[in-house]
Amino acid sequence: MNSKNWLYALIPRLRLATMVCPLIVATTQAADPNWGQPAGEHRIHPKAVFMEGLPLGPFANLPNGDLVTVEDADNAKHAMVSSDDGKTWEKFPVFAEPDRFRISYERALTCTREGTVIVSFMNLVERAGWDWQADIHDSPDAKLPNYVVRSTDGGRTWERPQKMHDDWTGAIRDMIQLRDGSVVFTSQMMLHQPGRHAVVTYASADQGATWKRSNIIDLGGIGHHDGAIEASFVQRRDESLWMLMRTNWGRLWQADSLDMGHTWRPIGPTSLDASAAPPILERLASGRILLAWNRYFWNGSEDFPAAGGDQQWSGTRTSNNRQELSIAFSDDDGASWSEPVVIATVNPTEDGKYPRKEISYPYVFERRPGEIWLTAWRFGGFRVKLFEKDFVPN
Repeated sequence: MNSKNWLYALIPRLRLATMVCPLIVATTQAADPNWGQPAGEHRIHPKAVFMEGLPLGPFANLPNGDLVTVEDADNAKHAMVSSDDGKTWEKFPVFAEPDRFRISYERALTCTREGTVIVSFMNLVERAGWDWQADIHDSPDAKLPNYVVRSTDGGRTWERPQKMHDDWTGAIRDMIQLRDGSVVFTSQMMLHQPGRHAVVTYASADQGATWKRSNIIDLGGIGHHDGAIEASFVQRRDESLWMLMRTNWGRLWQADSLDMGHTWRPIGPTSLDASAAPPILERLASGRILLAWNRYFWNGSEDFPAAGGDQQWSGTRTSNNRQELSIAFSDDDGASWSEPVVIATVNPTEDGKYPRKEISYPYVFERRPGEIWLTAWRFGGFRVKLFEKDFVPN
């Protein structure tokens, strides 16, 4: 058996180990319903600043200091540029044929050092064929294509979109420019027989003009929310890439690439406990890595209502905790982490039940060195500003 097949043969055993081994669950918890300060539909850390009215993001700094993002809308078709630190925004159409495209809320965006703005998104206009069939645990005709579009003038005009693949695409979470100038972003594909999700990345060596797809990271699973999903990554100091993936096995899983995102090898579970929700990683100007994610348990307890396990939603039961968002920092490229800090929470209702509201699918943006903007797609307009110095030792 070659080394690649041997590694993939280990995946079921590693998944079993994830489910039976203890999780690292220490936390700085939101202690009571009056913890923190009110901010819209949430309560946030006392040192966080609520940025009411800020768009969702993701954001990028343009070479002239302006900001660029994509509009918040169910029918998103515009880029937005701000020259006053996000207080006001000017809209620019992205598509010459707007009836053919609609940008998903789950998108990735970057501005390269050369000034090219690149957006990766699922095209909701082409969403079709979703019909989950319980008897075969699959939706064989599902289609939700992944596109990339780019601008060379700061988001004011845009080139024709490029289709990456036709397969059903889950949430697109991250895009970065590497030190060698290439650009890499994470995507997904739905696999079949049985239905499950897998991670892929695309890499470009020419500012997003052309792209090459990586190998498929398939960790198995069965269900319309199972598999390897919604990845984020950073470049390590040794030039390799390190990825974290959402799973339903109680922890974030990791993979790494030694060839700038063209191939990935699955490594297995990390020690980071996590619910069935995606993480986000960001390399800060200080050199630290920031991780934002939803942890397995809520408020530092050791109990949370489990979901899935029916081989329809997922093959294993898992926490679906999305009511509390935490952050942690790493000084050593993810080998170790600071103690997690709760940044925002949705408190239980008066009868003690867990609410349906969420703080999940976060985006992280470093506006200036040490000034961190943290937003979340789901739900309720979570938008805060943090300062790195308030959460790490001097």
